[in-house]
Amino acid sequence: MNPLIALIIYTTLISGTLITMSSSHWLMAWMGLEMNMFAIIPLIIKAHSPRSTEAATKYFLVQTSASMMLLMAASINFMYSGQWTLTNMDHQVACTLLLIALMMKLGMAPFHFWVPEVAQGTLLSTSLIILTWQKLAPLSIMYQTFPSFNQNIILTSATLSILIGGWGGLNQTQLRKIMAYSSIAHMGWMAAVLTFNPSLMLLNLLLYIIFTLASFTILMNCSTTSTSTLSMTWNSHPLMTTMLLTVLMSMGGLPPLSGFIPKWLIIDELAKNGNIILPTAMAVMALLNLYFYMRLIYASSLTLFPSSNNIKFKWKMPTPQNTLLLPTMLTVSSLIIPITPMVFILN
Repeated sequence: MNPLIALIIYTTLISGTLITMSSSHWLMAWMGLEMNMFAIIPLIIKAHSPRSTEAATKYFLVQTSASMMLLMAASINFMYSGQWTLTNMDHQVACTLLLIALMMKLGMAPFHFWVPEVAQGTLLSTSLIILTWQKLAPLSIMYQTFPSFNQNIILTSATLSILIGGWGGLNQTQLRKIMAYSSIAHMGWMAAVLTFNPSLMLLNLLLYIIFTLASFTILMNCSTTSTSTLSMTWNSHPLMTTMLLTVLMSMGGLPPLSGFIPKWLIIDELAKNGNIILPTAMAVMALLNLYFYMRLIYASSLTLFPSSNNIKFKWKMPTPQNTLLLPTMLTVSSLIIPITPMVFILN
């Protein structure tokens, strides 16, 4: 891609997110979401394949449908209240339409079908942007308007997202699809705690972005996109493979790694608000995610894949990838559980 064109695309992408996050007017928030959507489509089709064209089409159709519902919700609210402010959502129909639109944009169940297909149909770097940066703008709107939402709908969608995010990744061999289902499950954990303690949702979002960024950085450095190629990385990138093992265990929420912090605090917050069955079900369903993380760890670090030697031992070529921030991300991904009491003080 031409560097000037890439600069324009990434500037539009960042500007759209910042406009949405900083605006208090519905039309400005909608405009930022549209800028965000139109900037990511050229990045999705950068691979120049039928699969990437299909992924871009699916992403465009889902996102435009969600934007239309969001604008309709804002218009209905304006018709009944006479104002365009984000935080004053008084009409029940408008609130429900807005919640459905945000769930579609975030890829939460039952509107999750597009996430694995779009993530699989494009490059690793673009999948990383879709699963991290593209969540910021809709989540900022959800953070500002959550008091108006129906709590039962949010909790039902959160439970379904955690279940589908774990169940859908069980039989996958493509790493981008596995990370997409992991994203769906993490969105469920964030939505579950949103109405009780929004600060924990932001903490979970921050740690999820760091985990995902570290995972994709390692995958891009190893040039691997499936479990079969991941099983060969030990021969060429043993240190990177060990790092991936640590990050995946942390994403699964195993103590004493950093990924245990958000799950522990969210379960504690739900239990303090009188919910016992919900956090128990969430903890049990999180085992599904942990299972397919352990599958990846087993395939990459604990065994050698039974393949012919000419594939198994890859030629060791120098990797020009930039790993400057990787040590910091790995440290945060695994070693920050001792500062958890500080989180309690901030809350």
